[in-house]
Amino acid sequence: MTNSPEPETGLAPAEVPPARQFEWRRVAVRLIVALLALAAWLALYLNIEPGARFLTEEVLRLDPTAPIGSAVEFFIFEAPKVMLLLTVVVFGVGIVRSFFTPQRTRAILAGQREAVGNVLASLLGVVTPFCSCSAVPLFIGFVTTGVPLGVTFSFLIAAPMINEVALVLLFSLFGWKVAAVYAGTGLAIAMVAGFVIGRLGMERHVEGWVYDISTGATDESAGRMSWAERVRFGTDAVRDIVGKVWPWALAGIAVGAGIHGWVPTDFMASFMGKSAWWSVPLAVLLGIPMYSNAAGIIPIVQALLEKGAALGTVLAFMMAVIGLSAPEMVILRKVLKPRLIATFAGVVGCGILIVGFLFNALF
Repeated sequence: MTNSPEPETGLAPAEVPPARQFEWRRVAVRLIVALLALAAWLALYLNIEPGARFLTEEVLRLDPTAPIGSAVEFFIFEAPKVMLLLTVVVFGVGIVRSFFTPQRTRAILAGQREAVGNVLASLLGVVTPFCSCSAVPLFIGFVTTGVPLGVTFSFLIAAPMINEVALVLLFSLFGWKVAAVYAGTGLAIAMVAGFVIGRLGMERHVEGWVYDISTGATDESAGRMSWAERVRFGTDAVRDIVGKVWPWALAGIAVGAGIHGWVPTDFMASFMGKSAWWSVPLAVLLGIPMYSNAAGIIPIVQALLEKGAALGTVLAFMMAVIGLSAPEMVILRKVLKPRLIATFAGVVGCGILIVGFLFNALF
């Protein structure tokens, strides 16, 4: 009888296909590049302060105690710090966003009970950093998918207000308590405001054409992306978002530097201090016509606090700039009727006022 070949037992090491070898080699190279980039990032970040001091005092020959020297050192220190933080945070959030496309977010929120939906929508708003520019398509998509109106507003309030960039910058500049206060109060405003708007039954104040749009299919591709694709997604987010944000960030740092160098502490304390009861509503009114993102407003917040402004007043100002900006209202007018926009602004504004007065009383 002819001996037949022995079947493979699986004990011998199988030959790895060339395509698989190439894939693992590419992953290893990307990992090494990522580790080198992280090391370079840490080296730059840890040397910002001495570098800013050296440039101000030794290269530019400015007195750091004088207004111009103080302002220049503030700008030289904060600009690279904010941009480095912004880059790494946007990269990380870009990877997170590869799991949460707008279609998938709508699918998660649709069909939820309203109270649960408000909580879930607010939490999703934190990890899906859509700005006010995305308000119109997101609102349309949510409504046409069957997401309740109040749940939709919880998401739209939380997404820009509880910004991941702001959280990281607040944590790095002021510590975990201030960052936790910001996140907790922002979530509370988003949940309560969405619930109140949902209870008011104002669906008829959405522009009629919104309901006539057909619902698109849910995007399933996010769950099948490889990690190499997710890293590429994060890299693209850095290029797109940081590329658009950096002028606003530098402008905000320049304003903060001016406040830091020239605005007297006593004046700022009297204008935005705890003793002035009207400082919180005034801060909210001042913040509404402004347009900035978290990266641009945080350096201004830092300068205001250093000059004696009260924490609650500054938080109210920051939340108004991010969550109640006039440009966002203009964009939302395309899909909402004036009464619903006024209700939205009023409910969110009341929440911001409560936060400002509460934290002025507690801190």
